[in-house]
Amino acid sequence: MSLDLSRLTDPRNGDVEVFNVNVTEFNTFDDTLDLNVLFTYRVNAGTVFYGGYDDHYQQGSSICSGFSERGKWRTQMSIRQHIGLGVSTVAALAVLATHAMGQDWPQWRGPNRDGSVTGFSVPSTWPAALSEVWSVEVGFGYASPILIGDTLYMFTRQGDDEVVRALDAGSGATRWSTSYPAPFNMVSATQNHGPGPKSTPAYADGRLFTLGISGIVTAFEASSGRQLWQRPADPVEPLYHTGQSPYVDGDQVILHVGGQDAGALTAFDVATGAERWRWDGDGPAYGSPIVVDAEGIRQVITFTQENFVGVNADTGQLLWRRPYTTQSTTTSQTPRLYQGDVIESGRGNGITRFRIVREGNAWTTEDVWHTDEVSLHMTNGVEVDGVLFGLSHLNSGQYFGLDLDTGDVLWTSDPRQADNAAILNVGTTILALEDDAELVIVSHSRTGFEPVQRYEVADSATWTLPTLAGNRMFVKDVESVTLWVVN
Repeated sequence: MSLDLSRLTDPRNGDVEVFNVNVTEFNTFDDTLDLNVLFTYRVNAGTVFYGGYDDHYQQGSSICSGFSERGKWRTQMSIRQHIGLGVSTVAALAVLATHAMGQDWPQWRGPNRDGSVTGFSVPSTWPAALSEVWSVEVGFGYASPILIGDTLYMFTRQGDDEVVRALDAGSGATRWSTSYPAPFNMVSATQNHGPGPKSTPAYADGRLFTLGISGIVTAFEASSGRQLWQRPADPVEPLYHTGQSPYVDGDQVILHVGGQDAGALTAFDVATGAERWRWDGDGPAYGSPIVVDAEGIRQVITFTQENFVGVNADTGQLLWRRPYTTQSTTTSQTPRLYQGDVIESGRGNGITRFRIVREGNAWTTEDVWHTDEVSLHMTNGVEVDGVLFGLSHLNSGQYFGLDLDTGDVLWTSDPRQADNAAILNVGTTILALEDDAELVIVSHSRTGFEPVQRYEVADSATWTLPTLAGNRMFVKDVESVTLWVVN
């Protein structure tokens, strides 16, 4: 955080009137009121810091009441008479700013694509209820909100159009909205899920990349919504339409385009959409790719229609392949790494840890352990201190803790918890947003399921990961996005 200290200097004698300022709990506004000078500092989720002085040396209480009459913020201010702006004051403001800013959330499952959050402030005691700040109808779909700075990006469907919009994260106001025609015919097996996009956009270097429900790939200028390039959908779609989310790898964006028995894992130039490379050895699945360094080679690791593969990220050359299918061709997992090994899971297949092995130019994989006690379908788990926390689709939805070193299932919850849960972790605190709009706060444990608090956060189904920053939670339900705050 940087401050223009000259704005806080009394022009008559160089002294400064300093206010100690706590973090505001709601998005606020710039206003001078009775102040001669007021500065504001806005961070990515709408939090604002205030400081200032008035040249009549009015009491802090009168200034504070001026704000509270607007009903827009909650804070405490105290005045320090005629003192210089010391290092301790600057440090205190910097700590507050760092504490509240949070991290950008640029893609599916966050910066590292693993569901781990570093920019959310976990309260020492969770309140009885969350506070709703705003709720905006944005359209149908299950794409996660993308947060960059103080802008929230949403990807949805309205009628026959797919829509990308930028919202002010603090107020929910629309900054821009753009759309393109995207009519398609939904297969009967997906009627319950609806027609909206299920793919979360990816942001990188001022661009947004989207994959529409029928397979349209589009790049947008993030500051304005201007369409930069677009690739039309292929003639053949996946059985249940698209579900994966794009991955930006430097100057290329990676997606598995095409459909059943006719797909290609493809790298597109981020600036032009030109094809860099393609591997057309299988159709797409519904999980999303990751890019990692393994055995000295950067690899795209992803599930496909009938395989689990590693492909050279620079050339598209197939390095290794494991046959992999799931019931009704519904593989929906995003791969994850643990200590250099790959964690593999899919509907009805249990969970496996395997190692990528390279001998010269030959590549193979070898299993480290396997368990059939639990299995992941559409839910992706999170790793906390060597334990995989997830929601198994077995027993009608059962939370579990699995030791990733040994493959031992440490505990399981009671059955019938949920059909699906969108799971994140902040350190040892786990947040599971269940499909019935209940947000469950869970404390990490090696011995059992330990829910701490539960909140109702929507009036309709929630299949989408929430986005967390500071003390804020952005929750997308079927057609709306809502900002909740932890007071």
